[in-house]
Amino acid sequence: MQFRTMRRSRQLLSKEESEAVLKRGSHGVLACLGDGDYPYAVPLNYVYYEEKIFLHSAREGHKVDAILRHPKVCFTVVDEDTIVAAQYTSYFRSVIVFGKATPVEGLLWEKAFLAMADKYCASQPVAQRIEKTKACSQTLGIVIEIEHCTGKEAIEFVQAKTDTALVP
Repeated sequence: MQFRTMRRSRQLLSKEESEAVLKRGSHGVLACLGDGDYPYAVPLNYVYYEEKIFLHSAREGHKVDAILRHPKVCFTVVDEDTIVAAQYTSYFRSVIVFGKATPVEGLLWEKAFLAMADKYCASQPVAQRIEKTKACSQTLGIVIEIEHCTGKEAIEFVQAKTDTALVP
């Protein structure tokens, strides 16, 4: 599959900047092909771990049915979205990932699930995070193997980087 190139390439985030957005994002929106071939998009917590996106889910439901039927998905993370009313715009930064989603089990899922607990529950003791993730047998792990990733930011952020780079 040939993915489209971004039209406004000047606003393209580097691979490192896109990965930083994926690492610090608190949630993303998973889009897949749902019932009756209608798009189905759902906001979810996630973790970016070992260059993949991991989600947790109930073992059954709309999302799981959609992924099992058609594993190609899109996942979007919005990192910044500041409305600037006086300019009729927003200053944004976001990443869109395309890939295939599949259930995941075993050691990789255990490590990714613990990484998710570390991300969202860092204030809790490590031993407790380990205990909670091991005790969560009702959870289905889902991994998105990334095939294409594009990050984009507002032109104002691009210009600010350029202006900063020019200052001695």
